[in-house]
Amino acid sequence: MGRYILKRVGLVFVTTFIILSLTFILMKLLPMDRPIGLAPDQLRYYFHQVRLGYMVQLQGPLMPGEKADAIVNDDGRLYYFKQVPVLRQYLSWIRNVITKWDWGVSSRIERNVPAIEIIGRRLPVSMRLNVVALFTSVPFGFLFGIIAALQKNKVPDHVISTGVMIFISIPSFVFITFLMLFFAYNLGWLPSQWPPQGVNMSIRVRAYIIPVAALSFGTIAGFTRYTRAELTEIMSSEFLLLARTKGLTKRQTVIRHALRNSLVPIVPMIIGQFIGILSGSMILEKLYGIPGIGGLFVTAITNKDYNVVMVDMALYTTIGLFAGLLVDLSYGIVDPRIRMGARK
Repeated sequence: MGRYILKRVGLVFVTTFIILSLTFILMKLLPMDRPIGLAPDQLRYYFHQVRLGYMVQLQGPLMPGEKADAIVNDDGRLYYFKQVPVLRQYLSWIRNVITKWDWGVSSRIERNVPAIEIIGRRLPVSMRLNVVALFTSVPFGFLFGIIAALQKNKVPDHVISTGVMIFISIPSFVFITFLMLFFAYNLGWLPSQWPPQGVNMSIRVRAYIIPVAALSFGTIAGFTRYTRAELTEIMSSEFLLLARTKGLTKRQTVIRHALRNSLVPIVPMIIGQFIGILSGSMILEKLYGIPGIGGLFVTAITNKDYNVVMVDMALYTTIGLFAGLLVDLSYGIVDPRIRMGARK
């Protein structure tokens, strides 16, 4: 088991390295927009790029046909900067990340602020939002799934199954648009946008209702569907019939045997759903003005702030791969008969 875990962790790091390498190279092949701001701010960014090894400063006038970014400083002095070949930038990027943990600075979102610092400030907001959505979704998903399974082919089952089909089909950004329109703009019960820092606790708590509800609807529907399917299959199994013939009541057989066995494939799904919620919150954060890493990722791509995109991509990739590893390991925890990496 320990050897299997070490092997999988090593594979996670190798996969992350490959994904980020491809992302870096493909982004560097795109045309780079000049950083925004005044000339001193632009010069500060370019000089940082030179220190990282991504650009070089040219001395003197340009040769005929030579292309470079020209910056005129406030003192009237002219500076020329040119990108080095992509392969050299890639090698410099690996060296900077491994030896200095320097991912570069932002060129547009927060000028000349380290990209990893920007991500570090916004990560807790996204994590809190997604954790609250997950802990809201799991109990309701299990509850509705159990009710639907115990009332199979009856009115409660039909109602829940219809709701599952509706909520699992509609994207979360459609839900949040409806919730904002109805509860925020029409009724005025909830904030229409994420409140700024410093507001009272009541407004901050109510601000979670709309995004958490929009993130939870699809996840609740997914948990309900899987719970109903697993519990329905187990309740018709032979070992459950044997338990009833030994004198156990229906409630005892459901609690002692059916629910415990149905959790084997469902519990690992909780970790996978967390990744689904985390990726699904990108558009929601943008629409609701939440200062998290999801909305930041969309903004960074739109504004071609490549250094911020790289750090955000690294974070999402690492979380997703380690979540997949935890899903595999959780099978062995939930069901002791499963042992990862065991020999045949």
